[in-house]
Amino acid sequence: MRKGKFTAEPYELEFDLDTTALVMIDMQRDFVEPGGFGEMLGNNVSLLRSSIEPCKEVLETARKVGLFVIHTREGHRPDLADLPSAKKERGHLTTGIGDVGPMGRILVRGEVGHDIIPELYPIEGEPVVDKPGKGAFYDTDLLGILRNRNIKTLIVCGVTTEVCVHTTVREANDRGFNALVPEDCTASYFPEFKRVALEMVKAQGGIFGWVSNSDHVIKGLAAAAKGK
Repeated sequence: MRKGKFTAEPYELEFDLDTTALVMIDMQRDFVEPGGFGEMLGNNVSLLRSSIEPCKEVLETARKVGLFVIHTREGHRPDLADLPSAKKERGHLTTGIGDVGPMGRILVRGEVGHDIIPELYPIEGEPVVDKPGKGAFYDTDLLGILRNRNIKTLIVCGVTTEVCVHTTVREANDRGFNALVPEDCTASYFPEFKRVALEMVKAQGGIFGWVSNSDHVIKGLAAAAKGK
């Protein structure tokens, strides 16, 4: 018996450990670490770094109870063949995608800044999904990976709340998954955006999913593992 319930809003979410996955969205060095692309754009990365410890605690618990874990990274091929011109040109940045930034070429696969931060680095058996867009399902093999494991429930953590996390939760909803976002395991450069994004997820009876926190998720996973 590996079933349990997460305390969440707008109501409790029932789950089964064997059909639940933890998805860590884009906890990449260029977004989260000082001196990276995010900070170069004038953002306060300490706002994103506040999510690292809660994410780490949830990740460690997930590994202990044998939960399936997946990581994602936003980025493009080194030849930029998968980079739409609209994305490249947006923002009129002096230094943008594909250009050399503080941690190598910006949002290019294989570069230092593109990789996942050491605190949350994948271990053997945890797939890493490289995505060219905001949503983790767009132009990736994530859907196939989840269906092959008969996954039904997703715990979605990572950054940023209103962009890649929110897009992924919306995509998951349309594909028939239940998605739960622990509020302290996600962050934004704009706190108001985070607040509103989470309100949108749980609005109207959970129109896109559920919102909880790391403590409730950890307790729910531990209880399910013990069969309580």
